[in-house]
Amino acid sequence: MEQRHLGRTGLRVSRIGLGTLTWGRDTDEHDAAAQLKAFWEAGGTLVDTADVYGDGEAEYLLGRLMEGLVPRRDLVVSTKAGSVPDPERRVDGSRGHLLAALDASLARLGTDYVDVWHIHAYDPDTPLEETLQALDLAVSSGRARYAGVSNFCGWQLAKAATWQLAAPGIRTRLSSTQLEYSLLQRGVEREVLPAALDLGIGLLPSSPLGRGVLTGKYRNATPVDSRGASEHLAPFVAPYLDDTASRIVDAVQTAADGLAVTPLQVALAWIRDRPGVAAPIVGARNAQQLTAALSVETLSLPDEICRALDDVSAPVHRYPDHDWSTL
Repeated sequence: MEQRHLGRTGLRVSRIGLGTLTWGRDTDEHDAAAQLKAFWEAGGTLVDTADVYGDGEAEYLLGRLMEGLVPRRDLVVSTKAGSVPDPERRVDGSRGHLLAALDASLARLGTDYVDVWHIHAYDPDTPLEETLQALDLAVSSGRARYAGVSNFCGWQLAKAATWQLAAPGIRTRLSSTQLEYSLLQRGVEREVLPAALDLGIGLLPSSPLGRGVLTGKYRNATPVDSRGASEHLAPFVAPYLDDTASRIVDAVQTAADGLAVTPLQVALAWIRDRPGVAAPIVGARNAQQLTAALSVETLSLPDEICRALDDVSAPVHRYPDHDWSTL
């Protein structure tokens, strides 16, 4: 699998990442092991998790598999901290919480360090410089090699990245940002992506297949073994089952038919090769699904197909996102 630099850093990652959102909950150890082995054998390196996935079970399971199945040195492990299961405060970006969460993640993962550590979300109740200091301390102590953020909007990302760049050699520059991005969700193109490109931050799209909808599996009905039928994830899929999404899914199917490939391959190739994207994070139910996603490695979409997909899924960007003189 082709490797790409993560932002403006020396770290290289596989251009498809393996997500573990469902590990330890909907994905058991057997299926997780099969996924990780298939991913590793295909040349994949970037494995993404978080301390809240499966209430910590995803990290624990990944740690067990690194111990006995895939060498730790062959993987680029990314995890996140900051989300908390508290309805009164969903995000805790305090230095104390974040560093304690990192130590707990390392214990579950069974490793001395993570390759990339992300702040899971912006905390409006904690000074940003305090949150970012946790990243600096994690890197300076060797517990994390690189640092990033997740689910930051454009101004939040730009503010955080600029703060870090203001003291080179003292503060850790942001390597990456992780947000949802697909043909069904292109909101990052308004401000986040331009900021990331300007500041040298690699984008790690989550849900690159539109929460599974872009595979076409929901065109006629909801499969009983799909996320859309899952007690935990049905509300996650539901927003992308509307008429607007259907038109985009139909266009993806048309492109797939013309290229003699699958809708999954078309949707994943489109997002993988967007400007600023380092690696889409793919979550699969089993190894068979993951292998189907990894088969996109040899596919590059023709320019005319990309333009057609761009047009049918184009978000409305007006003032002030475009040059005011053209409005």
